[in-house]
Amino acid sequence: MSNFLDKVALVTGAGSGIGEALAVGLARRGAHLALSDVDEAGLAATAERCRVLGAQLHTHRLDVAERDAVEAYVPVVLERFGCVHQVYNNAGVTGAAASVLESDWDVYDRVFAVNLDGVVNVTKAFLPSLVASGDGHVVNVSSLNGLVAQAELSAYCASKFAVRGFSEALRAELRLARAPVEVSVVHPGGVRTNIATAALEEAQALGLELTARHHARARGYNERLLTMQPDEAADLILRGVEAKRARILVGRDAQVADVLGRLLPGRAPLLLTRLVERAFR
Repeated sequence: MSNFLDKVALVTGAGSGIGEALAVGLARRGAHLALSDVDEAGLAATAERCRVLGAQLHTHRLDVAERDAVEAYVPVVLERFGCVHQVYNNAGVTGAAASVLESDWDVYDRVFAVNLDGVVNVTKAFLPSLVASGDGHVVNVSSLNGLVAQAELSAYCASKFAVRGFSEALRAELRLARAPVEVSVVHPGGVRTNIATAALEEAQALGLELTARHHARARGYNERLLTMQPDEAADLILRGVEAKRARILVGRDAQVADVLGRLLPGRAPLLLTRLVERAFR
């Protein structure tokens, strides 16, 4: 409880899924909350759940890919709370599931802007406050696909591997500087969020031709792969934060991916892709 009680925690992508569950979990543990998302309706619903738990909070519409907006958000949070102790970089997008040859440049630009640039933008903007707090923690949400890549998700995998690399480099720098800030990188497996459906909708919005296989992929993810409840995932993440773990694996599938990546680095992406394809069938 001491890791969260009366600490100021900033959560991006708090309007749904893991971000919403993290906000609620932090509220239950007595944290003060700075919550943001591009989805204002979802953000308001999350805020209401946290208020019922007695949390002090502030909400803000924020696109983490917009650096100027992120920098302008810093004084807003500091004016409300005085400092920030914990940053949860959770906001992310999947992008349309397609091969490299089929993927449009806009998919890469948007996925990298949100998943990687967003993490860097928020971390750099709030890092001085984390250091000044004397008890800071950066929590960056990568993915199972930040451990092992998967076919037809090249933009997503590249961004999530980059989040892992950024986090590990930041952790080393802060240790060398003896700065009072911990860094954890989170690798969730199949958590029951709208990520598969959102990927399908994004592909449709980009004008890609959706085949029966695309719809089967979304159904396979939703029915067979995305099985862990967000509240359970958030609890595992917060336990990892409390234990100051450098790497937090969420779910048995993430643990399997970690082992595959270590033991069979050359074959792991193909093996993972085949396992997922089997679920689609």
